[in-house]
Amino acid sequence: MEAFLAAVIAYLAGSVPFAVIVSRAMGLPDPRSFGSGNPGATNVLRSGSKAAAALTLLGDGFKGWVAVWAALRLGLSDAAVAVAALAAFLGHLYPVWLRFRGGKGVATAAGVLLALDWRVAAGVLLAWFTVVVATRYSSLSAIVASLLAPAAVYWMHGAGPAFAAVTAMCALLVWRHEANIRKLLKGEESRIGERRKAVP
Repeated sequence: MEAFLAAVIAYLAGSVPFAVIVSRAMGLPDPRSFGSGNPGATNVLRSGSKAAAALTLLGDGFKGWVAVWAALRLGLSDAAVAVAALAAFLGHLYPVWLRFRGGKGVATAAGVLLALDWRVAAGVLLAWFTVVVATRYSSLSAIVASLLAPAAVYWMHGAGPAFAAVTAMCALLVWRHEANIRKLLKGEESRIGERRKAVP
């Protein structure tokens, strides 16, 4: 029962669409109407507002962090904490408030990792940042970080519930970047700072 309740609450927290909320509050276009159509920080950045993108990034990361932090503070079992972590991530990917059409989950996954183990989060974020600086490809950095995260969790915590949850999250994250992977291979992927035309 505790795992079920943790999943429901974490999912609802993860479903909060900060990209849409921040954009509306700042008088910007709906992020689903331009660029990739993705309600996430990278696409909000294409509106030209770095402040809105930063707030979206913080909000999306916070909801992943707070879901896991709350589960830990309540003393829930390792399995329930892992369920909360995965549920918060799924909430961002498939938010009930946006008819289950959400973002790709990079910031939310980072927030989850930060709550689970700040050392793992620091290592993964360092890898993400290094790839971003070197290539300016947000998608490539997310994919690289996703491949490293399960290994880092396994190294620090072994093959427990946290490892299972993070592995599932990262597999979904890579899958959500399928279109980006194709564009990267074709040399057609947009770099950070480039604007795209509105989605049809």
